[in-house]
Amino acid sequence: MMNLKGNPELTPKNLMRPLKNYGIACMSMGFLIEETAPVVWRGLMVMSAVEKLLRQVDWGQLDYLVIDMPPGTGDVQLSVSQNIPITGAVIISTPQDVALLDARKGAEMFRKVHVPVLGLIQNMSVFQCPKCKHETHIFGADGVRDLAETLGLDILGDIPLHVNIRETCDSGQPVVISQPQSDAAKAYLKIAKEIVRRLPVPPA
Repeated sequence: MMNLKGNPELTPKNLMRPLKNYGIACMSMGFLIEETAPVVWRGLMVMSAVEKLLRQVDWGQLDYLVIDMPPGTGDVQLSVSQNIPITGAVIISTPQDVALLDARKGAEMFRKVHVPVLGLIQNMSVFQCPKCKHETHIFGADGVRDLAETLGLDILGDIPLHVNIRETCDSGQPVVISQPQSDAAKAYLKIAKEIVRRLPVPPA
């Protein structure tokens, strides 16, 4: 999605240098293993990998560190929430019932480990036909909004189900870079502003 491939270089202090594009430093286990190799890790192996990505990377001076985690409440989520100070969590879900179950569990888990939940994002919220412009809620209309209301949380925004998002991600040119004036890009930028607005002001 960020048009990045290859193995990270090492600094003289034996720290990995994150790969960079569009002004963003990225680090992933995908950079450290074969492209087609599955990552089937549990327990201590997961904790070791998380530690490696957090502590053995020369992140330099960052504005924000964003950690993209898989759905659910497994070893990755617990390892991260228990081993590093987290300013806030954002829950992303499609509006369908099956996905909302995981989203609710995730929100409840972060609350139990005293991580503030900044809000929810409704992904694939609506599909607009490119020919007739008719809108269809393929995964349901307001599932995430209803969950947010139940949990007493904010909705940070909606991301549409749009072919441009998929195409630009596959080509490694995020829609906010390649089509900054599009409705899809504006949806992402609005969400980013809502998240930043809820974070504490960093020290000068």
